[in-house]
Amino acid sequence: MKLFFGEINNGKVIINDEEQQHIVKVLRMKNGEDIHVTDGKGNLASGKLAIEGKKANIEVAEIKTNTPDFNPKLHIAIAPTKNIDRIEFFVEKAVEMGISEITIIITEKTERKNINIDKIRKQAVAASKQSLRFHFPVINDAVKLTDFLKNIDPEHTFVAHCHENLERIELKNIPSLEHITFLIGPEGDFSEKEIEYLSDHKIKAVSLGHQRLRTETAGVFVAAWNYFNMMGTS
Repeated sequence: MKLFFGEINNGKVIINDEEQQHIVKVLRMKNGEDIHVTDGKGNLASGKLAIEGKKANIEVAEIKTNTPDFNPKLHIAIAPTKNIDRIEFFVEKAVEMGISEITIIITEKTERKNINIDKIRKQAVAASKQSLRFHFPVINDAVKLTDFLKNIDPEHTFVAHCHENLERIELKNIPSLEHITFLIGPEGDFSEKEIEYLSDHKIKAVSLGHQRLRTETAGVFVAAWNYFNMMGTS
């Protein structure tokens, strides 16, 4: 399946401008080739490619609405790494494994404060298309940890940290939930003050095993754990 991003509204399908350029100039696709377009909101249009000059359109044969999405919903709030490539790796792999939402959180030990969220959103779209997802994940603007915690449900929120002297539950003991939020700290972990702040907000701590995982590895690990649970309930 050749999947592209665009708008689908009242039976009308418009392929995204960048996608059109990719179809015509990079892929050099031909008139009449099968093509599929999703709006990332669960809608999927199928048909034949129609190229007019530098414009790529679709002759729609079928539109499917409300295609199934991943369940349970996973939201990972993760601190950015100093080497941004590592967070971009996490985003790509987590999207492929069905993550629903990503928030970049700024913590006390966060070294990288400037994040190109638009670039991350584009990477999420690319990973969604590559993995044939018709529901694209939400990529939120970066936010301070303290501000992020103002709008969370503690019953559905967990934090992975490396403070072994504090009580932590095992992943396998997390109850089955329709949606779940995981917080993952920066290189050097959350500060003692932040751990206390999280505890005050009734956020339960989780152990990801005996090994100390890098930030992006912990993110991928949680995404894979959730993906495994999805496969078990499908």
